[in-house]
Amino acid sequence: MLNFAYHYGVRPLLFSLAPELAHHLAIATCRQVSNSSALQMIAKSSFCYNDGRLSQTLWNLKFANPVGLAAGFDKNAEAIGAWEHLGFGFAEVGTITAKAQSGNPQPRLFRLPSDHAVLNRMGFNNRGASATAIAIQNYLADHKLSIPLGINLGKSKVTELADAKFDYAESLRSLYNFGDYFVVNVSSPNTPNLRDLQATDQLCGILAELQPINTANKPILVKIAPDLNDADIIEIVQVSQAYGVAGIIATNTTISRQNLTTTHLSITGKPVTEEAGGISGQPLRDRSLAVINLIWQNTNGSLPIIGVGGIFNTDDAWQKITAGAAIVQVYTGLIYEGPLVVKQILQGLVAKLEANGLDNIQQAIGLDHR
Repeated sequence: MLNFAYHYGVRPLLFSLAPELAHHLAIATCRQVSNSSALQMIAKSSFCYNDGRLSQTLWNLKFANPVGLAAGFDKNAEAIGAWEHLGFGFAEVGTITAKAQSGNPQPRLFRLPSDHAVLNRMGFNNRGASATAIAIQNYLADHKLSIPLGINLGKSKVTELADAKFDYAESLRSLYNFGDYFVVNVSSPNTPNLRDLQATDQLCGILAELQPINTANKPILVKIAPDLNDADIIEIVQVSQAYGVAGIIATNTTISRQNLTTTHLSITGKPVTEEAGGISGQPLRDRSLAVINLIWQNTNGSLPIIGVGGIFNTDDAWQKITAGAAIVQVYTGLIYEGPLVVKQILQGLVAKLEANGLDNIQQAIGLDHR
């Protein structure tokens, strides 16, 4: 019933609105859930699914299930108390930069319904690390989270590339007490030249600058672009291992426009090939899966992977896990499939475990390679 209501009631209403306005309404609703125990109980009864076979410990953190919220949805950590009650096993907020910034000019968020995709060029719009830290601190003074909270860090647009490492360090210092894990985002296509930070010398500098701040040895991960060639991905993995990075997030959005059904954006009237921004959703699914396979094969499964890109259902999540992802994240799938998508994926994963004679989700990680 709830699934029917979303697909034939809520989603058409949201899709009738400008994408960014619809996103603001979704966040406002989740913020209400985050602040109301009554709404949390209602959400939990509708959207949560628990099965011990889906739980695992990773980086000394307990994940009740392997499906998390990807960065980009809760940019300002406004609704951190809602995500566990919507069924997620963990949530990643941000991207957050050291300096507050408004992001790129609007319109900057576009739906591609025929491709089950989203094109965004938001540009890390957020209230800045210090303000976000205060907001999280104030919330946690009266509430407790039962799922791991990840914080995704990016470079401020006004910061020169040569000073990027100091920018990331400033953000990490501000937010260090509040995240269970942190992500170095050097792969968004929406901040000029940000992807240049994936180069070995730049990435080494950032990771070296963060090490002295990480006194509690919290997990620090690197999020990579799907558009890198395989050799560059392997090089990033090797650098990450050398600096003790806890894992890789594969992958960010893609700048590729290949195999899209959408030819023009109705809002701008321009060909999609001429529009800047990264694409998420189903067009990203196969490439992110290939990157996960590549990382697993080149590390013998020793470096944990968070798989993200085009997860809409159980089969999508299962493919990523059996390719080598320890946990996975959804964002665009949440937009198209609605809040029941997490519960449906989790129920399906349990069925997959049973069908394959497995006792726990950990036994499925990298199964395709064994």
